[in-house]
Amino acid sequence: MDYLEMLVVIGVILLLVKPVGTYIYHVFSNVPNRSDRIFGGMENLIFKLAGYRQREGMDWKKYMVSLLASNTVLMTICFILLSLQQWLPWNPDRIGGMEPSLAFNTVISFMTNTNLQHYSGETGLSYLSQMMVITMMMFTSAATGLCIAIAFIRGITGTGKLLGNFFVDFVKAIVRILLPAALIVTLLLVALQVPQTLEPAAAIHTLEGSVQRIALGPVASLESIKHLGTNGGGFFGANSSHPFENPSGLTNAIEIWSMWVISASLPYTFGLFARNKKQGWVIFTAMFILFVAFLSLVYFSEQAGNPLIHTLGVDASQGNMEGKEVRFGVAGSALFTAVTTAATTGSVNNMHDTLTPLGGLAALVQMMLNVVFGGKGVGLMNMMMYAILGVFICGLMVGRTPEFLGKKIEAKEMKLIAIAILIHPFIVLVPTAISAMTGLGYGAVTNPGYHGLTQMLYEYASSAANNGSGFEGLADNTPYWNIMTGFVMLLGRYVSMIALLGVAGSLMGKEPVAESIGTLRTDNKLFTGILIGTVLLIGALTFLPVIAAGPVAEFLTLK
Repeated sequence: MDYLEMLVVIGVILLLVKPVGTYIYHVFSNVPNRSDRIFGGMENLIFKLAGYRQREGMDWKKYMVSLLASNTVLMTICFILLSLQQWLPWNPDRIGGMEPSLAFNTVISFMTNTNLQHYSGETGLSYLSQMMVITMMMFTSAATGLCIAIAFIRGITGTGKLLGNFFVDFVKAIVRILLPAALIVTLLLVALQVPQTLEPAAAIHTLEGSVQRIALGPVASLESIKHLGTNGGGFFGANSSHPFENPSGLTNAIEIWSMWVISASLPYTFGLFARNKKQGWVIFTAMFILFVAFLSLVYFSEQAGNPLIHTLGVDASQGNMEGKEVRFGVAGSALFTAVTTAATTGSVNNMHDTLTPLGGLAALVQMMLNVVFGGKGVGLMNMMMYAILGVFICGLMVGRTPEFLGKKIEAKEMKLIAIAILIHPFIVLVPTAISAMTGLGYGAVTNPGYHGLTQMLYEYASSAANNGSGFEGLADNTPYWNIMTGFVMLLGRYVSMIALLGVAGSLMGKEPVAESIGTLRTDNKLFTGILIGTVLLIGALTFLPVIAAGPVAEFLTLK
């Protein structure tokens, strides 16, 4: 039954890849199509109200500046709203303003598509903040990621100097993709008993005669974009393990499909832009093989359970159920864990802190690699980065100038790629080391030893990969952790974006070269293997020592 459940969920995604990827291509191809008649009027109204009439194309620098400026303005507005929420409307439970370091962390977290939550939603935010700050940033951060991915695709597959117009792409991403999809998913979740209301918390009289307050709110609308936008921040502190966010196995499947479908479809979109669908399928296949490997690791580890429990004579035939909801079981929890860390969503339907060492390792490594589908465009861009690196390495081996999609890969591109590759392990490993050596950092650890190291490592890997899930045993709502992870999220989001968009701009300006007998083909099975090997090699060289000191060492102590 477990295998059937996972096969059905994965099978639906495989069926959706081509139609969704084709639709995304039509949205951003700038070629007139049917969606213009449906959404064109709304977009024109938005631009008219904004006073934005000039919609000329932008080079990569102007595109990036426009992105950074819009994100900065939104973060500033949201910081003010969170700080002043006690005086604003739609606050029936009279929740106070957010503490400055926590507000700093929260606005960065949601604007970078990380959604790392150092607060509990039902007690830390008013309904106004949940809608105008959290839900709004879920749309805008997801749209930002889609825009940068599409600009990157245009750069490496096109010619000229202009990558498109950021504001046009931004509006299209929201109006034509995220809003319609979120509306459909919201209605499905409401029909399946997920609350959607502005009423205050319900007062329930218990059998003992006391009064218990049960938090409610506009949950379904947040849940839809939380997963479609690979955001992950929950309305409630328990996230998608809460029965109001994820009440059944069917809603669990809908949430998995929602967080996975756009990221899984982007490689096909890339193939259409490249006018070579095989190129897209090579990228998708590499991602999928890695995903299946990590899903297998987390499922079989959780199904086997803790060997120390077996030695006590306790019946553990159901596997490791600690921290899991009975309505999902091991299969539903393992699949959700694998998808949420692959698609860098960060939503959780079980406590990752209670995963077996190897189960936690699977989730951790997917964030460290940051290429297994990834969030809105991040996984595709990073996998393309490794594809270019793989071509470069193969070119060095045969003494030939490497080419990718008919463009020569030279020193400028490789320097920018080196920055993008090195920044990720740097902002994971250095803060982890600092936190392990200081009382402010290590004082948050609730389970000392190997597991404690993994708690800190997971927090920074999640922040750097813009994932947002955590080993929730870490007591991370302190000024130290709020500020440290805030800066890690900023660097993890924007440094690689700038570097890779620079690569796209550089390649777009180059004259295509004709394919010859010495050209390395990048649309076949051989290159799929080269791509997977490059990802694993770089990942092992950067993260293997710390993995050995954390989850691997913990696993060995259970023997």
